[in-house]
Amino acid sequence: MPYGIDAAFVTLPMLVQRAYGLLSNDRVFGAPEWAKADRFDIRAKMSETDISQMQKLSPTEAKTRRELMMQALLAERFKLKVHSETKQAPVYDLVVAKGGPKLKDAVTDANPPMGKGEDGRPRTGFNQATGSTEVAQGESTRALADFLSQPVSGLGRPVVDKTGLTGAYDFTLNWVPHFDRILPGSGGGSASPDEADSLFEALQQIGLKLQPATSPIDIIVIDHVEHPSEN
Repeated sequence: MPYGIDAAFVTLPMLVQRAYGLLSNDRVFGAPEWAKADRFDIRAKMSETDISQMQKLSPTEAKTRRELMMQALLAERFKLKVHSETKQAPVYDLVVAKGGPKLKDAVTDANPPMGKGEDGRPRTGFNQATGSTEVAQGESTRALADFLSQPVSGLGRPVVDKTGLTGAYDFTLNWVPHFDRILPGSGGGSASPDEADSLFEALQQIGLKLQPATSPIDIIVIDHVEHPSEN
């Protein structure tokens, strides 16, 4: 729902993740057991006034506005109170591999691989082109690190961009993201050794690699939450 909230069969940590812009719900701490196990359906629509205001915002501003609205909803329905902390945790540093990066500058031709948006510019983002490849168009290595920080990678830890690369690039990863890990009831989970090797090899093919490290990460700690009443 572009101008509202439509979430089905989700846990409270999943909602907190969305409300506070976290990459994965394993950065939400302090949730009681019922909040991890119980599933909720939430559907909320913005007022016409809010929709009108949202249409005037940039994508980044609109994202922030949606997060604030979600935070307000959780405070009202779940009596949620949280605070943020920084925690030292295992991560992977995304770095340039020996031999240098093998990334192409973002295409500017008339027919980019992922097409153009309504504004006539090449689309940006990640797209599973086939069952065995993930194509990126006009993306930064920071966006790649954020993508790999999510459960679909199976890495089980955040990824921090330490490449020093600042451009927008087109590249293909010969690897299959595991979108089943974000389905309701999947429980997430880490990749098998073979799956992890596949991702590491795919990154090597574009001149990048992952190095185990420790780094401070932002987390959200739940101070108080109540089970919501039925609507």
